[in-house]
Amino acid sequence: MRRAAAQPRQVRKEATVSGKSLRRDPSGRGFFVLSGPDRGGFTREHAGIIIKKMKKLMIAPSVLAANFARLETALADIASSGAEWVHLDVMDGHFVPNLTFGPKMVADLRPLSSLPFDVHLMVDDPERLIQDFIKAGADYITFHAEAAVHSNRILKAIRDSGGKAGISIVPATPVSFIEELLPFVDLALVMTVNPGYGGQSLIKECLDKARKLAGIRRERGYNFLISVDGGINASTVSLAGEAGVDVVVAGESFFKAQDKAALVACFRGGGVAGG
Repeated sequence: MRRAAAQPRQVRKEATVSGKSLRRDPSGRGFFVLSGPDRGGFTREHAGIIIKKMKKLMIAPSVLAANFARLETALADIASSGAEWVHLDVMDGHFVPNLTFGPKMVADLRPLSSLPFDVHLMVDDPERLIQDFIKAGADYITFHAEAAVHSNRILKAIRDSGGKAGISIVPATPVSFIEELLPFVDLALVMTVNPGYGGQSLIKECLDKARKLAGIRRERGYNFLISVDGGINASTVSLAGEAGVDVVVAGESFFKAQDKAALVACFRGGGVAGG
């Protein structure tokens, strides 16, 4: 199945996020600093320090927060913003209380975007759905360790089918629960809210799990990506970056932003004080 051609990204020099005037840092590495007298405590030197400490984050807007009657527009907004992935939350009304969509929705959206589809299965018995979502066009498939018995077998099935395999844990689950699986994953997703609904506040303590995962990855030479999902906005994204996260999932903060490209650039730069 042919995918739509990716659109060229435009570099913005000025923008407004959360009512604050921003301008691109001259280093060209995507950090936006506050212009004008109210600079939120950031100096140019401070901005440079943050850039050196933080690697570039990848942004995965979640269509859960989009208007489901305008998903084609939502995908176009994601692409034009410069975000790297499309995050698709699949909920079954059992593992989590909410109910969203299935493989057909993913298959219908697949021709509309050239970006990787990051499918997050918040469902019981996820092994039943792996092949359906692979056929629908998922690039990454992440399931919850709490919802499966034979997680190793599921990870292998995803990889054997050509997909990237991800494992996720809810706030109540420790990293030790998935530690033996880490050699077999491409993505480790830490839920920083209790899954099921968008618009929740970040549980900051969950970022300690991202730090532990980053430490294990470094010490053992693993190559998986670390992602966080829940409560990520311009005020909290810096905490994720400092914890060693590679990918941030953003729902309401992305789709409610008037200037989505500016928000993505802000995320990459470590956020905005008071944003």
